[in-house]
Amino acid sequence: MSVFRSLLDKKQSDFSDRRWLFVPYDQLSDGIGPLAREDPKSLGIILIENTWKAARRPYHKQKLALILTNLRNFALEQADRGVAVKYVVAHEAYGNALERIIAETGPIRMMTPAERELWVDLQGLVKKGDLEFVPHEGWLTTKEHFHESRKKGPPWRMDVFYRYIRQQTRILMEKGKPLGGKLSFDVENRLAWKGDPPAPEVPTFQVDPIKREVADLIESKLSHHPGQLDLHRLPGTKSEAQNLWTWAKSECLPSFGPYQDAMSKRSSSLFHTRISTLLNIHRLLPADIVDDVLGMDLPLPSKEGFIRQVLGWREFVHHVHQTTDGFRTLPTGKPAVEEKPGDGGYSRWAGKTWPDKWSRKDPDGGAKPSFLGANNPLPQAYWGEESGLNCLDQVVAQVWREGYGHHITRLMVLANLATLLELSPREITDWFWIAYGDAYDWVVEPNVLGMGTYAVGDLMTTKPYTSGAAYINKMGDFCENCLFDAKNNCPITNLYWGFLDRHQESLKNNPRLRMIMATLRKRNKSLRQYDQKVFQRLTETLKDGARLTPESLPKK
Repeated sequence: MSVFRSLLDKKQSDFSDRRWLFVPYDQLSDGIGPLAREDPKSLGIILIENTWKAARRPYHKQKLALILTNLRNFALEQADRGVAVKYVVAHEAYGNALERIIAETGPIRMMTPAERELWVDLQGLVKKGDLEFVPHEGWLTTKEHFHESRKKGPPWRMDVFYRYIRQQTRILMEKGKPLGGKLSFDVENRLAWKGDPPAPEVPTFQVDPIKREVADLIESKLSHHPGQLDLHRLPGTKSEAQNLWTWAKSECLPSFGPYQDAMSKRSSSLFHTRISTLLNIHRLLPADIVDDVLGMDLPLPSKEGFIRQVLGWREFVHHVHQTTDGFRTLPTGKPAVEEKPGDGGYSRWAGKTWPDKWSRKDPDGGAKPSFLGANNPLPQAYWGEESGLNCLDQVVAQVWREGYGHHITRLMVLANLATLLELSPREITDWFWIAYGDAYDWVVEPNVLGMGTYAVGDLMTTKPYTSGAAYINKMGDFCENCLFDAKNNCPITNLYWGFLDRHQESLKNNPRLRMIMATLRKRNKSLRQYDQKVFQRLTETLKDGARLTPESLPKK
């Protein structure tokens, strides 16, 4: 018998006369929902460890370990409270597994799934009356808030939503006006990091028998999944989640504001808190996090900048995803939908097909809008093959080492290059879903399809978030020791101008691009032709898995 099963059996309570709840992988909290209010000794919970879910995509090993470790520890924590725990290992869709359990327990409840993918999977049980959705209490805002913030409907803007929520909640407000005289201190929070103050050292955690057992399972049964597994960097219990947050409050938040857009090869997080993985599975609760930050003595730019991430952007993307049915319904029509989950380019990199167990009854692979027509395959450089572009190679290495990277490396390196290279928005979205420990459909699809690649046009952002080498060089240190010189021969700058040139017609009326488009029109004709040659050469070279060098660029 496994260590986990042995511990759970010792803690188990009588299963009789219980009201049963299904608690999925991303609702691991007794601080919200029925578990927070009802007598633990009257409740039973169903937890499912699911190989079907793991097989849908080649998820990062660290992500799998995070979910499995926290799922098992949550079972033990609830058993300690007197909650009866049915812990099931399933090899099929959640709906199918629950159907058999419900035959024993009778109808069950759960908080409404955050992930559309899980919501779709469970609809059959809901329609039969075997499963009841009760409100998900992890969110800080409602769909009514979202629609009231912009009654005219799309396009939606986060700043409009954020202003409305700040007014409704009175958070960081005084006499109806924002503290400090500004709703957002984003403009002030754009300093590059030069090494001072020192970046906090990421905490480590004890490797206990539960973690070792999960690691053994992953290496024996799921070894074909990519990424490194580092148990010392894995918070797996409720107390370890709190310890990470305690570290973040003292070591990160005081300097978070000014450096939140900075990037460095020396630290994958700098002053970012690294709590998003725990926030998105509710080991840490958004309401508690916001309350804690409001009570801290912090510089206002840091306090407001962090609040905006949680109360503003996180809530906003959830509402956009829910309102558009995962971008399946857009003002411009209904985009195509991928029939089955994509592997984010894994098969081309690994040289073998991802061994999924997909069937036509399973949830689909997601909407695949592409406002600008991008459709190139994801290069192997995103899987760790050296591209020769130091920024890309450093960030990709960080991701496959940790399953983590903060929002600027995601947006202005990975998504920026994907946009400039006209990579398939659906494929890069799947890659993000696979590679990052905090990625679930409600957050990864808006962030990548909506913001990172401009795949849904101006539905939720005002312009494509693209740049040349100058921004990457200004905000980070990746250009140091690169084969290319950011000011002279870095091809990212040519990619940027070439992208704007190719899409003039689609972007010509964008007010935020008016000045840059005027600059483009003044650009020398021969340079504009060269920009397109660089785009073609980089596309071909990276598609072949080869490494770029200054010598490999086309001659001017």
